Amino acid sequence: MTRFAAPIAESIWDMKYRLKQADGAPLDLSVEDTWRRIARALSEQESDPGHWENKFYAALEDFQFLPAGRITAGAGTGRVVTLFNCFVMGTIPDDMGGIFDMLKEAALTMQQGGGIGYDFSTIRPRGADVKGVAADASGPLSFMDVWDAMCRTIMSAGSRRGAMMATMRCDHPDIEDFITAKSDPARLRMFNMSVLVTDAFMEAVKADGPWELQFDGKVYHTVQARDLWNRIMQSTYDYAEPGVIFIDRINAMNNLAYCETIAATNPCGEQPLPPYGACLLGSINLARLVSAPFEDAAEIDEGALDELVTTAVRMMDNVVDASRFPLEQQAQEAQAKRRIGLGVTGLADALLMVGLRYGSEEAARQTSRWLHRIARAAYLASVDLAREKGAFPLFDAEKYLESGALQNMDEDVREAVRTHGVRNALLTSIAPTGTISLYAGNVSSGIEPVFAYSYTRKVLQKDGSRTEEEVVDYAVQMWRDKYGDRDLPSHFVDAQTLAPSDHVRMQAAAQKWVDSSISKTINCPEDIDFDAFKDVYMQAWDSGCKGCTTYRPNDVTGSVLSVSETTDATPEADQGADVIYLSEPLDRPQALEGNTYKVKWPDSEHAIYITINDIVLNGTRRPFEVFINSKNMEHFAWTVALTRMISAVFRRGGDVSFVVEELKAVFDPRGGAWMQGKYVPSILAAIGGVIERHLISIDFIEGEGLGLKSDPEAERVAVGDRPKGPACPSCGQYDLRMVEGCMTCMNCGHSKCN
Repeated sequence: MTRFAAPIAESIWDMKYRLKQADGAPLDLSVEDTWRRIARALSEQESDPGHWENKFYAALEDFQFLPAGRITAGAGTGRVVTLFNCFVMGTIPDDMGGIFDMLKEAALTMQQGGGIGYDFSTIRPRGADVKGVAADASGPLSFMDVWDAMCRTIMSAGSRRGAMMATMRCDHPDIEDFITAKSDPARLRMFNMSVLVTDAFMEAVKADGPWELQFDGKVYHTVQARDLWNRIMQSTYDYAEPGVIFIDRINAMNNLAYCETIAATNPCGEQPLPPYGACLLGSINLARLVSAPFEDAAEIDEGALDELVTTAVRMMDNVVDASRFPLEQQAQEAQAKRRIGLGVTGLADALLMVGLRYGSEEAARQTSRWLHRIARAAYLASVDLAREKGAFPLFDAEKYLESGALQNMDEDVREAVRTHGVRNALLTSIAPTGTISLYAGNVSSGIEPVFAYSYTRKVLQKDGSRTEEEVVDYAVQMWRDKYGDRDLPSHFVDAQTLAPSDHVRMQAAAQKWVDSSISKTINCPEDIDFDAFKDVYMQAWDSGCKGCTTYRPNDVTGSVLSVSETTDATPEADQGADVIYLSEPLDRPQALEGNTYKVKWPDSEHAIYITINDIVLNGTRRPFEVFINSKNMEHFAWTVALTRMISAVFRRGGDVSFVVEELKAVFDPRGGAWMQGKYVPSILAAIGGVIERHLISIDFIEGEGLGLKSDPEAERVAVGDRPKGPACPSCGQYDLRMVEGCMTCMNCGHSKCN
């Protein structure tokens, strides 16, 4: 009997979390081996590791507690990776040397797999004087372009690209350029972007008052606050960015307001962090804790919930000591405060099981009760750890208890903290769980509603044939198993049918008991009126949320994974999702046809030779592998790495033309070169150009674009159908959806965020 509730869950485990040797041979022979590996690694911090290994294993068993992807993939592997998902980097100095020191730190952090956040408000605005060099400043947006290029060149540990968050204060003189930066689809694609909105600004918006844009005490412009707010709203209405972070509220509600100031968040916004702050993440799977689902007596076993939370807090506290850190400053910050971010997933499924409609007043009240119970259990568990192992080093009882988040907590918990201290300065956060929710059997993600109750993905087999596989929401599958073909009850709703106000209500209900923040996407219909759209953000502000992220499908953002409805308003399987996925790479034939190309980079002593071999499947010739060779030993390591990565992508099938796009977008800060009358920004871009010409020559892509010629969906778009949105950068399929502020592929599980 398999432990996996769905085939997609086993696929995600095999691709993302299963420990394998360098040649792909599995070391985790089963998911039980994965759980045992994690439990053993985290129990090594205990005085009685044998006892705690079994307790930790029991928490992991059956996907009850889901450590974030970094922990699941990295714990117990002996690899040089961080187990922390996210970091906010050091404050960027307003000088060239300091800026590029920060760039180096960012590269080192992403190299080990960490997502990063930066506040670019500390860089002087474009056009400001630069003393001593008789020049004008280029502004923070120009340096964000440098960060973006750096991120493109770094493949994070665990086969995911680094994710970045850029924030800017609403009173920075370049804020208007920041707001509209994503209107250029080729710019800053590696960043999520959010505006730091202050209380004073929101008051000025409501009063329709003036707003000064200033830097270092100098006022550069004065605008109407409401006009600036409307520009933020228009950009996110059109391009889904920037998000909005209510930064004063975050700082006021921070348990550590007495010893830190927050100006940035991690890439998805659920972790507001100080300079060099780091946080690890994990989720309680509420869908696994409901007893008697769909019956009148259905409820979450609160005793089991308390016990699971207590064990999870201990496990996550041990991660602080077990993890490596890219930078010493990050290690010191983590040790001084011992932040953890325990959250939930499967909330929407749990609500369905107990008969509640997501977004209703009663569902919001039940959500608040569950999260109150989790917060209470988490703080008491951390108090017990403080008695056993000591409070976090910067703990100051009176100052700590005066913080906003603790003022809501039950008095007996506050008294326990006052008497014994607390091990972890912050404990709760609701993070993106797009990939781990699939791994857990396609439970609903985080506190999001169910996106689609079922959809069909097409799996490409080794012989070139395709099979169809239905992917069903966890709660819906439980209903089918219990009641067969009986119609779903009326309280079964999904993200397509909910009003934006329902989303806001659920986010606000959860926020009261989350001491960090929440990553959540508020889905808005395409035809939502602009004034109604703006009102969503005002509702989020008025109801106490710490931030707001929306997603409105349109011709720019694309329409992904549509859900049709039957006449009785019951969502049915999506018939349009054309998902292509290879469960295993294709086997290499004994002989392949190919071509070798020579690239001579100016100022380089040796040429680079690029060999591209092709395979024919179902009459279509497609790239299969790449070899990049040079006599220049300085090129050896990166050419071998590039050879392996590109070949691995080619062998997975699907639309792999994104490889060309990514390579051609890389620029070298030292400067590019003119080749055949055209400026090429880097040697990697030159390699991308060679691969592009080859793919055109074998008739795999169009000469004037990157569309896969054999893709019928691309042909429909060309004659006026809705754009599908961006392709997945991992598998190339058009099956991305916005999950908790981050695009997640429902085909392969790829996400920038976990």
